[in-house]
Amino acid sequence: MKKLFTTLSNIWKIQELKERIVFTLMILLVYRFVSHVVLPGVDATLLGNNEKSGLLGLLDMFAGGSFSRVSILALGVMPYISASIVVQLLGIAVPSFQKMQKEGESGRKKLNQITRYLTVAITAVQAVGYVKTQVPAEAIVIDHALFYVMATFVLAAGTLFVMWLGEKITDKGIGNGISLIIMVGIIARLPIALYQEITSRFVGAGLIALVVEIVALFAVVMFTIMIVQGVRKVPVQYAKRIVGNRQFGGVRQYIPLKVNAAGVMPIIFAQALMFIPGFIPQFFPSLQNTWLVQFSDYTSLAYSLTFGFLIIAFTFFYTAITVNPTQMSDDMKKNGGFIPGIKPGLATSSFIDDVISKITFPGAVFLAIIAILPSIAVKFGIKSEFAHFYGGTSLLILVGVVLDTLQQIESYLLMRHYDGLMKTGRVTGRTGIPAAASGSNAVI
Repeated sequence: MKKLFTTLSNIWKIQELKERIVFTLMILLVYRFVSHVVLPGVDATLLGNNEKSGLLGLLDMFAGGSFSRVSILALGVMPYISASIVVQLLGIAVPSFQKMQKEGESGRKKLNQITRYLTVAITAVQAVGYVKTQVPAEAIVIDHALFYVMATFVLAAGTLFVMWLGEKITDKGIGNGISLIIMVGIIARLPIALYQEITSRFVGAGLIALVVEIVALFAVVMFTIMIVQGVRKVPVQYAKRIVGNRQFGGVRQYIPLKVNAAGVMPIIFAQALMFIPGFIPQFFPSLQNTWLVQFSDYTSLAYSLTFGFLIIAFTFFYTAITVNPTQMSDDMKKNGGFIPGIKPGLATSSFIDDVISKITFPGAVFLAIIAILPSIAVKFGIKSEFAHFYGGTSLLILVGVVLDTLQQIESYLLMRHYDGLMKTGRVTGRTGIPAAASGSNAVI
């Protein structure tokens, strides 16, 4: 414990690191303050109970509650994330985008610019849909036609403002800016959820049940960290080269293949599909009393099993399109590297592909378990607000962002010859949502 406090005190001895941390905290404070500013033309007292659930609840969580508050930052960073995902998928399927990905810094800048333009387009479309469907008509106190036009521009500007804040954190702060903004939005809901849970437990089952819940939450977090940090190290031997009187290569290194290479993306894709059966009865009233009703309740067995299966399928799919064993094999060959006992070229590519397949299956199963843990927690009497922190998208994002930020802080400490915060290697945490416009090599 004494060593931990010493390490934490060393952080403030590094002037650059201290300035970056303070700058990051100030930007996050600005974001939280602005997120409570309601759209012009809306009377906040007339909003009533505007809490969201389902897919809209997920969007509200990412926006830190701004979505339900009808804030000027209601759309948050979701349009940016959507644009980043589209650009990443285009980089897999479109040759011109693949070329830009291989052009280094100049190609990255082009992709960043494309992502920004696409963000503006997506934001404009989502803003129109938001003001039409999510703002109660009775809360609008000005001419409705004027409000719809004005609100669309304000919401678009709000998303661009959040994106700008994220880029500033990435450039002048610590960690990935967009990631931290999402994380702060999720954490902002923790105090009230914890308060509600504590209140209900003291009234109901008592203190023992609350202690058990906290211990279980700690165990789930540790389990999630294990999945996020888990890697399979593939040894790589580099050929020895003599240049003058100096020797290069001849050392063994490792390729860290992540157990959960897909990050949180399979859960996001699966969750989007799981909301479709729940929406169908709204358009076809004759189907309201059919088996589709089970998918309106995320705690039902049918929902959990289908959700878990989709996550496993999407994990394999997303890993297949983002991890390229052939390219890894070619890069190794160009740099004079080889896997001991495996021939370079096709044999190496097949070996890496086989390893990825073997580690992806348990990673996908564990990811599915983490995703359905909130529904299991609700079955044990935990309130839904607090149960969301037992797994799913929110927990994976929190763990991934915290690990990535700690890794960056540790790099500053090690460069100044201080002891680091982490003792488990050099694998950074990640959540899997791609970031194309942040100007950082970290991911959301």
